[in-house]
Amino acid sequence: MSNDIHASAVVSSDAHLGRGNKVGAYAIIEPGVVLGDDNRIASHAVIKSGARMQNDNVVHEHAVIGGTPQHTGFTDESVETWVEIGNNNVFRESVTVNRAYHAGKSTILGDNNYLMYSAHIGHDCELGNHITIAPSAGIGGHVEIADRVFISGGVMVHQFVHIGEYAMIGGNTKITQDVLPYMITDGNPACVRGLNLVGLKRAGFKLGDIKLLKQAYRLLFQSGALEQNLAEVESLGHDLSHQLCRFIQQSERGFHRLK
Repeated sequence: MSNDIHASAVVSSDAHLGRGNKVGAYAIIEPGVVLGDDNRIASHAVIKSGARMQNDNVVHEHAVIGGTPQHTGFTDESVETWVEIGNNNVFRESVTVNRAYHAGKSTILGDNNYLMYSAHIGHDCELGNHITIAPSAGIGGHVEIADRVFISGGVMVHQFVHIGEYAMIGGNTKITQDVLPYMITDGNPACVRGLNLVGLKRAGFKLGDIKLLKQAYRLLFQSGALEQNLAEVESLGHDLSHQLCRFIQQSERGFHRLK
């Protein structure tokens, strides 16, 4: 199947398109862009040089994918960096995704992510799969977001933060430290509000696994030294408790806790 490109779209002869792509009116695809198959690029969307997109992605009106880093030190637009995007992602209206800062590096998005209106992904971020980012959320540079995270509207995430899998962040929260997996983090200042029970159940977690996480939560936030609490969480001997401990032990910025 050939590509369906509107007559008013501007598609560089140096862009590489697979098959079955649909490009709307006044959309722009710059030199060096690589698109796989069956992507839909809506009217007025811009896919900039350095963007590499696989299959079945949808880019809505006025989204800009692959813009240069919003960093005052990035002054040479000819530096080769990229945005690498997997399959079946949705970029709603006015979403922006910046390419990486350092030569040869990439901003990375996995598969099945849904970025709502006016969300921003900064340079050198790494997003996993099945992530939802609600309207007007901003993700600073070098942020890592694990699988199945939900980020509510208006959230602002500081650069270099790590967000653990199955985490949920409440609306308009200011995130300055790492966000624990499996939990809800909310408020200003941000703090842990409990387990992300709705998200865990929707993801198909078994009742036994949820009970284990409840126990790990109680042990982690009991009074006492963090090292001792982590040892008790680790002693639960479950993959989920191990992953929680590993996330905390690897945290360089510290993590948001209870009030």
